Amino acid sequence: MSALLGLGLLLSFLTYTTGLGDGCVLGVVGQPASLPCFHDALKTNSADVSVEWRTAGKVVLRSEWGEHGRVDAWSTSGANGTSVSSDAPQTGNFSLELSTVSPNEPQTSYSLFLMLSGEEQSPPLCTVCLEIAASFSFPLLHREDPVESDETVFICRSSGGFPEPTIHWLIDWTEEPSWDSVRTLTAQLPDSLLYNITSRLTVNVTQGTSVSCIIENPVLNETLTSISYGVQVSQVVRRASEAMWIFSTALCVVVGVMIFAGVVYQIHLDRTHKRKHKGKKDSSRYTDETVVMHVEQVETLTEANV
Repeated sequence: MSALLGLGLLLSFLTYTTGLGDGCVLGVVGQPASLPCFHDALKTNSADVSVEWRTAGKVVLRSEWGEHGRVDAWSTSGANGTSVSSDAPQTGNFSLELSTVSPNEPQTSYSLFLMLSGEEQSPPLCTVCLEIAASFSFPLLHREDPVESDETVFICRSSGGFPEPTIHWLIDWTEEPSWDSVRTLTAQLPDSLLYNITSRLTVNVTQGTSVSCIIENPVLNETLTSISYGVQVSQVVRRASEAMWIFSTALCVVVGVMIFAGVVYQIHLDRTHKRKHKGKKDSSRYTDETVVMHVEQVETLTEANV
């Protein structure tokens, strides 16, 4: 009888629900999130309480309580570790806890239902909107100066964000380039479902012109800006630089060859000098030996005459 009385009291308060209205709960990819649902009418000590959290018509979590507390709880394989507090019937806190937020749809609504006898269910007690987002990397802005034309190409890249961002280009902080000068490619990665974005701006700019690439993620209220302050390099300067580089390279090669030739010539001189020095020593020794022999011959003749 008390269980039926509690159930009747519960149904009489179904018009009182706690949600976020037009606002949504922010879920950051890879982090936990809590979808709040506090319902005083669900506070009861009676047995046989069963609730379901659903999204897009699919059950993501079902919990049942009996006389001795929760007797059963299960979630779908894609529910990312969903759970509800074990003492929810006593506290009225039936908030859905997500252990990890994964990017699916940018915005998803979750509803809590009270399960009645059989397959009947109450109207939704709570409906909570979950808005999913992930930060983009800081945009990398690359500038390619013209070679054969007067137009400069700017390439801006950012990755790893959710949902699909918006990108803006500004010239000198205020001027927006024409739509046909911008080409933007957005790709969603098949594994992580996160987005990579690449945008290309082709424009004729003068010296000292600043070009800004702006990536916006409105869900996170996040704006990332990368700026190029480079000076356009004229074709004449570029050709002069290339000629100077070629001349410097050729000069280095010539100097290297001259140094090598000098080293080889010095080695040749050293060897020639050593050979001449050795020849003089041999000639001097031969002369000394000849003088000694001559002296010995004179002494021999002298002794013979005596």
